[in-house]
Parts: sequence; C-alpha cells; structure tokens
Amino acid sequence: MLRAAVKEGTALGQEADRFMKAGKLVPDEVVIGMILERITKPDCAAGFMLDGFPRTRPQAEALDQAMREAGVELDAVVLIEVPDALLEERACGRRTDPDTGTIYHLKYNPPPAEVAGRLVHRKDDTVEAVTTRIQKYHSETAPIVPFYLAKNILRRVDGVGNPDDITQRITAALNA
Repeated sequence: MLRAAVKEGTALGQEADRFMKAGKLVPDEVVIGMILERITKPDCAAGFMLDGFPRTRPQAEALDQAMREAGVELDAVVLIEVPDALLEERACGRRTDPDTGTIYHLKYNPPPAEVAGRLVHRKDDTVEAVTTRIQKYHSETAPIVPFYLAKNILRRVDGVGNPDDITQRITAALNA
C-alpha cells in the first residue's frame, strides 16, 4: 500500500516517501491516513483485509478511532496461532528461486533438483533474525489481542497444518 501510494503520487504517498527515503519509519498517522484513503476505493466496497498493521496497541487504538470517525468498523480480526518453534522452522527453511520468484521450503515444499543450486535464502530468515521478530511480536504485537477480544471481533485460527486446511479454518472463522 505504501509503495502504491508513492507510485500514484498521492499527498500521503509523497509524505511517506520522504520518510522512507530518509530511512525512517512512516508515522502511524500517515499509514492510517493511507488506509482510510485506500478503503474508499471501489475494490474495497465489498470488504478489505489489512495485513501487517496494526502492529502495536497504540496503532490498534488509533486505527480504531480513525475508522470510527470515518464511519467504518472492522468485522473481524483473525489471529493465526502458530507455535514459536514452528514459525522459526517455517522461516528458516524458506528458499526463493530468483528466476521465477517461486518460494520453496526445504522440508514442506522441497525444490526440484534442477533449481536447488540457484535458490536464495533471505538474510532475515536466520534463527537470530526470526527469534528477534518473534520476541518483538510478543512484546509489541501480542498486546493488541486483548483490545480486539474486548471488542468481540477476534477470531482465533489454528495455523498448524497444510495451507489449504488453514485457509478453510480462516474462512470458517470469518463466516462464523
């Protein structure tokens, strides 16, 4: 969404671009403004999904207030629950084919022998980096769970299993 707003040259996109070019985080109020701007587009009329925001309780509260003022409310927040050790295994085993963009997993979706030699392992998919991300989730993001529980819109989904089964669980949770 940030890159699209920058590419479109919107006022908020230009503001975000200044922060990004300076190597700074885009402030919450700019991101929230972009979300509000984006969800007014025709393709969001039947609904929308946010991924990666909010990441903290203050962001969740600010987003909630801004959406309420705009006359929009979230129907559901999906929490996909996966044990930390499995998150680490999933991330550390990922490899990407730079020629096709296909993502493989050494255990769950092994690459064919003819592409194995050219696969790339992301720098942030190391045990150390994943451990840091997981710790950051527990300290900064997990505190939004009680906020959405209190609003009675949190839907918990078991994120262990094959992708098709998890997708079915998400769909069922959203239709409940």
